[in-house]
Amino acid sequence: MSNHQEWAGLKVLVTGASGFIGAGLCRALCRAGSHVHATSRVQRVTESGGPTWWQGDPADLATARHLVSSIKPDIIFHLSGMVGASPSADLVLPTFHSLLTSTVNLLSVSTEVPLRRMVLVGSFTEPDSAQGELIPGSPYGAAKWAGGVYGRMFHRLYGTPVVIVSPFMTYGPGQDSTKLIPTVALALLNGESPKLSSGRLEVDWVYIDDVIEGFLQAALAPGIDGETVDLGSGTLTSVRGIVDRLALIIGSEAKPLLGALPDRPFEQGRLADTAGALAQIGWKATTPLEQGLQQTVDWY
Repeated sequence: MSNHQEWAGLKVLVTGASGFIGAGLCRALCRAGSHVHATSRVQRVTESGGPTWWQGDPADLATARHLVSSIKPDIIFHLSGMVGASPSADLVLPTFHSLLTSTVNLLSVSTEVPLRRMVLVGSFTEPDSAQGELIPGSPYGAAKWAGGVYGRMFHRLYGTPVVIVSPFMTYGPGQDSTKLIPTVALALLNGESPKLSSGRLEVDWVYIDDVIEGFLQAALAPGIDGETVDLGSGTLTSVRGIVDRLALIIGSEAKPLLGALPDRPFEQGRLADTAGALAQIGWKATTPLEQGLQQTVDWY
């Protein structure tokens, strides 16, 4: 990862900074010399060399306005909100408020201050209009999709300098232990057999360091306001293929139990538009899958 001297001295607000991508992004920005302000719903201690922590949830309009008016950031990375592509009806209202309401709040208050750019986070689980599919497969996908629609509307109507960045299946050291790769890796390292779905789903996997690099480049790239940038490898690998690679790296005698859990309905493999990302921001993923998985296992 480069030094990113262009970030030195910039004021940056990162919402959801305690999450997987948010935490890595804050570390990279702090190393680059940015003045990083980070939000979390729980109180956190500001430490030397790290971000300045603010407790609050931008799903509350007063909180969003206070954050933006107090910090007056040059760049906003909006990553806060619930994560998970379960189709459960219980997630409709929580994802609506944590993802969509927070996005609309930040877009609204950003019109009140000078702003160099706001980076919203999209999702590869959103409907793929290129395939004619306009029905989300989960409340999460619906909220992310609607957030991008609002972002593009704010850009067109109000000139908001917003870019939507869609990381594909991001993995690497430090990811939530409930996600697939940590779940499988930790189980095999402990000699246990993880229960999994069929493993047929094919996904575009991308390493965390590459994703953070893409976020940084998208935030400063000229002439892309209102656009969406995909961050992925451009290669589909099945869940079974990932599990087999992890088993080979770890060398565990335990065998993953593929098919022990049901597949989620409506899940489809989708490739990132890597040519678009290269043309838009000069970015491409550089970490080979085997290297990324090895580094992840080594971390655990």
